[in-house]
Amino acid sequence: MGPMLRRGGPVDPAVEDAAGRGRRWLHHARLVLRALPFLMLVFGLVYDRFTPTDVTPVPFFAAAPLIAAPLYTLRATVLTGVLSVGCTVLVRLTRDELYAAQMTTELFTVLTVSVLAAVVNTVVRRGDVRLANARQMAEAAQQAVMPVPESELGALRIASLYEAAQQEANLGGDLYVVQDTPYGVRMILGDVRGKGMSAVTAVAVVVGVFREAAERAPTIEECARRLDQAVIRERERQGTELERLEGFVTAVLAEFSRDGRRVQLVNHGHPPPLLLEPGREPRMLDVGIPGGPLALSGLTGSPRPGPPVELVPGATVLFYTDGLTEARDADGVFYDPVVRLNGRSFGEPEELLDFLAGDVALHAGGDVKDDMALLAVRCR
Repeated sequence: MGPMLRRGGPVDPAVEDAAGRGRRWLHHARLVLRALPFLMLVFGLVYDRFTPTDVTPVPFFAAAPLIAAPLYTLRATVLTGVLSVGCTVLVRLTRDELYAAQMTTELFTVLTVSVLAAVVNTVVRRGDVRLANARQMAEAAQQAVMPVPESELGALRIASLYEAAQQEANLGGDLYVVQDTPYGVRMILGDVRGKGMSAVTAVAVVVGVFREAAERAPTIEECARRLDQAVIRERERQGTELERLEGFVTAVLAEFSRDGRRVQLVNHGHPPPLLLEPGREPRMLDVGIPGGPLALSGLTGSPRPGPPVELVPGATVLFYTDGLTEARDADGVFYDPVVRLNGRSFGEPEELLDFLAGDVALHAGGDVKDDMALLAVRCR
């Protein structure tokens, strides 16, 4: 994992030191692992020098190319195999047993393993290429469904961040949309149940319906109602039982006034946004009466928006998914953004998201297990 950009205040020195030690340990472990094939060859030669002649070092020579196969290029893997064969011959030469029957068996074994290592290397490299192509396609599909929001809309400065836990394909189920409408700047941040292509399909449905409803619905409450009904219709159209549906969504919808001085929220079972104001402790925003996830309002009741929240100049509203708050450290302690952000100040919303991305990674030791979507909206 590369270094994280962190701004807006110092990270806890104890956390930083622990993370630094972890990164150094991983770096050293990788160096040792890459040197291991050649260490095996050297160890085999030393082993032969100090053991009886009836004990063979060939297992060390045979292991070297197999260890190299997933770590090195094909050329380096073949070179390791050649060196292994050379070490096998060298051992027999020093014993003056070049034409012994055992020599033939050992040489055949090392040659076979070396060829097998080259095959393994080729398969691994082809898999890496396919994985890279799949990642690029997944990223393109996700960006097409969920483009990056504009950084400025009226009196609002907006920043977004998305990190998928399923790194090998970058397919996750978190979503956000920001849209300038006749009624103000409307946005949604949500979390689809499930992962993979089924989650991306559900994201596409929610994003498309929200964009339409945000333009036409006279209130944010009506926008949420239309979105809820659309997800229900999609579930019924697919003929999928609820337990199998990768498509019901927790979401929070927001409507900011054009001057950036008020925001009203509707919550469908999602963590409430966080308000950061200059000189004050972070606090959760009033989301009114929350409802259940989208498509479950018939079971849990529809949400009711709270009164519009007045925003002071320089205030920032942070929307997030549970990938942030459910990240745990080594002791199982959840990440608490209220505690981590208390006493810190950020000039721009991008700085806030940079800090959170780095800080939660440090908290979890780099092992963030769930998708994480963040949306920061700053009032000028």
